[in-house]
Order: sequence, then structure tokens, then C-alpha cells
Amino acid sequence: MAANRRRTPVDPRHRRTLVAGGTALLAVVSVQAYGSASGAAAATTLTVAKDGSGQYSTVQAAVNAIPAGNTARVVVSVKPGTYRETVKIPSTKQNVTLQGSGPSRNDTVIVYNNASGTQKPDGSGTYGTSGSATVAAEGNGFQARNLTLSNDFDEAANQNMSGLQAVALRTAADKVFLDSVIVTGDQDTLLLDTASKATLGRVYMVNSYVVGNVDFIFGRASAVIDKSVITLKKRWNGSSAGYIAAPSTAAGRKGFLINSSTVNGDVSGASFYLGRPWHAGGDASLDPMATFRNTNLSAAIRSAPWTDMSGFSWKDDRFAEYKNTGPGAGAASSDRPQLSDAQATAQETADWLDGWTPSAS
Repeated sequence: MAANRRRTPVDPRHRRTLVAGGTALLAVVSVQAYGSASGAAAATTLTVAKDGSGQYSTVQAAVNAIPAGNTARVVVSVKPGTYRETVKIPSTKQNVTLQGSGPSRNDTVIVYNNASGTQKPDGSGTYGTSGSATVAAEGNGFQARNLTLSNDFDEAANQNMSGLQAVALRTAADKVFLDSVIVTGDQDTLLLDTASKATLGRVYMVNSYVVGNVDFIFGRASAVIDKSVITLKKRWNGSSAGYIAAPSTAAGRKGFLINSSTVNGDVSGASFYLGRPWHAGGDASLDPMATFRNTNLSAAIRSAPWTDMSGFSWKDDRFAEYKNTGPGAGAASSDRPQLSDAQATAQETADWLDGWTPSAS
């Protein structure tokens, strides 16, 4: 069967600009100079353009130019176009921003098609799920805005492959700010992780789109998805079935908070779960957590919206809703736990961010 054609989500706010005057560039005050061998200070905004009109023609080349140990904010401003490459921001390069410079987040696209089971070119094995990411951000303070991050791995053409998970964006850092982006794929689209099980990793995503079908928001980060759209996709064979969230939260940590958002998509009614518990590696000490609150749920959501995973019961972990609306919402029951008003006061965005105020700087 032919693969489903991917549709870029229509953005009703596609003319939104980030600063007055219509420019999409972020003003940056340099607090750390770096530059050429001659010692001349380079700009803290690095430009990327496929046509050669920027300082670099690939996004990774711009990231490579940032010196190891950097802690100053550096904006990699990417001109409109489709950049077919993988990008990695290592942990040694903090406070890096990837930013599209076009009028719409649809104008600048970073895309690749590695999957978990894809063989590495050097013959050393397969990429694995985390290694399949089109963009991997491991440096604290990473930001992305006004662009699309995509993994367009073709599941239909690779049904004989073991490992169809294909990540568009992987974060493994603290104080990650994702603003006005589209993150799109199929299975395992958005991996919100931490550097280690013992390490805190806070993520704040706002005014954005996440698109996928199976466990497509997953990982162990303490992450808020706020005022965004979660778009459900059909599977490679045209069927409707899937799971939105698969948290693997460490005990005592916050998991995923989906707040004041919308869940929609061209899929069948009652075919998607809100989520299930991912005990990565069979780790019984994990305590997966996901809360959907003040969110509009389409009819695609099942009336019993949580389910078990790999032998672990969702009822032994932390899954709840609060004041959701729409045809996919439902009343409290044993299959549908709802927070009380008192409980909800401890599950606000500020509780997740824990003293951190995300800002475009």
C-alpha cells in the first residue's frame, strides 16, 4: 500500500512575528565573544542559507562553529528552505537557539528520515530510537522557534525493518524552550528526555504543533505543552489507532503536563489513547506521569483514555485529567481519573518549571 502523504499542519497564526517590526530575528546581547583565528569577535547571530547568502549553508555547520564550552546565547538564524540533514547540539554548547527567519514556521524545515532500525553508514549497527532524531539537543538552555522539525521516514516502504520509531526532535537538557514550532512524524515524534535518570530536564513548549500517531510525545523530562495543537495521524496503512503520551518519569519528578491545548486530527472516533506508562528498560522504579488539563479533546479520544504498556498498569502510575472539554472529554470514573480542584493547584505550569521563567533571550 502506498504511504500516506504527509500534510503540513495549517497554522492559523502563520503571520505571527516574534518582535515588533515584522522581523523574526531575536535580538541578542553578546556576553561572550568568539571568532576567527585572528581573534576578531564574531556575531552572536549565525546565519544559515542554502543559497550561500548566509555564513553557513547547513545548520550543523553553524552549530559546529560554536566553540565547546559556550554558555552565551547564540542564535542560529535559518533562512527559509528545506534542510535535509541531521543536527546535533552537544551538551558542551549551551544556550543555542535554532530559529527560522521566514514569516511562517512552515517556511523553514529541517528534515531527515532515519529510524531506529536504520543501519548506520559506518556499519556499526542501527541508530536506535534516540539516535534516529533529526534534531538532537543536549545543551542546556536550548531553544527552537518559528520552524518545522520533521522526520519523514517511510513506514509503508520499510515494513520489513525492525525498529520503525523515527524521532523528529530529541531534547536531553534542562531549560528547553520550544516556541511556535511544528514537530512532525509518525511513531515517537517528540522525545523529551533528560541527560540521565537522576538529572532534571525541564521543557516548556508553547504555541506549537506536535504531529504523530504512536507514543509520539515520550520520555522522562518534566515537560509542559501549553496552548498548542496535538494532531493525530493515521497509521501507514490508513488505520486509526494510537497513543499520544508515553512518559517514563522518574519517581518524585513531574512528567508531562498538556495544558490549554487542542487534540485533533483526521482519524476515526474513539481510536486514540491519551497515553500509557513507559517503564523504559522494564524499570519498575519509574513512576510515569501525564496530566491533560483545560484541553479540548476531539472525538478521536477513547472513553477509557489510558492503557497499560509492556506489563505495567497505568493505574499504578500517575495519569489524570482536569476540566477538559470537547467530544472526547468525559466524566470521572475508575477508567478516567480527574483531579480535584485542590489537587489541580499543585499541577500548574509553575510547578513544572520550578522557578525557571522561559524567555526568548
